Amino acid sequence: MTNFVGAVLNAIRGFLIGLAEIVPGVSGGTIALIVGVYRALIRSAASLVQVVLSGVRSGPAAMRGPWRQVSWPVVLPVALGMVTGIFLGAWFLEPVLENYPIHTRAVFAGLILASLWVPIQMVGSGWSWLLGLAALASSALVFVALGLPGATVPSDSLLWVAPAAALAVCALVLPGVSGSYLLLTLGMYEPTLSAVNDRDYAYLGVFVLGAIFGLGVFVTALQWLLANHSSITLAIMTGLMVGSLRALWPWQGDGGELLAPEGDVLVVGGLALGGFLLVVLLIAVERALRRSQPERAGL
Repeated sequence: MTNFVGAVLNAIRGFLIGLAEIVPGVSGGTIALIVGVYRALIRSAASLVQVVLSGVRSGPAAMRGPWRQVSWPVVLPVALGMVTGIFLGAWFLEPVLENYPIHTRAVFAGLILASLWVPIQMVGSGWSWLLGLAALASSALVFVALGLPGATVPSDSLLWVAPAAALAVCALVLPGVSGSYLLLTLGMYEPTLSAVNDRDYAYLGVFVLGAIFGLGVFVTALQWLLANHSSITLAIMTGLMVGSLRALWPWQGDGGELLAPEGDVLVVGGLALGGFLLVVLLIAVERALRRSQPERAGL
């Protein structure tokens, strides 16, 4: 019974991560941090990379060690939840984002703002002027990058799908970076969302292959950074999350330029506050789970 409850909780966490992955400006890695499965997923992803490398280098027998290091009770339900969240979220959010862009951006901005507490708290007393400078620099870099106009690419060609997926999957690994916004910048967001809703399996298959390749290349480096340079890595993550708020300023022009507040300012502010409080609640629930049943929290 306890294993079943843990699996359900992890599936819910995966569902939230999947929802985040289809929202421009919101990072699936950020949600993974909030709900407490980030480190477990990073460790498991690195182990899966080692499974493949060991098999290529030394044969099937060498794959057993890294295979056992994968946290399957976390990975499997989280993966199932993610797939469900992506498909249901694409079906639900596509018309919402199209019809209520200001209101939805406000909610997501509040979510990201509250989630800053996660990497800040993980650094803890280790904060220094150097870490603050690193956070400021990464924040400025992302803020400027998100202001760049979207690229124009032949999005109907499958040749662009795998490279775009390899880049976008970094968002699942690196909190603060939105995979959907990267796709939007590359001109691949709408085709990808349509492929999910239209069940374009050729497109989705190429996308998954590209994502697996990108994950294999990137996750090993990030795991090493978290193990050997945790504070500076988390500080940079904090800055990335702050900078990503630019993409979620509610009032924007057609080209993504920032505009002054207008219209239902109080309503928009209330929605942002609601998103903020939702994350505060998620963090509080997750901390309670860690204290009482850390093994069920997927850590």
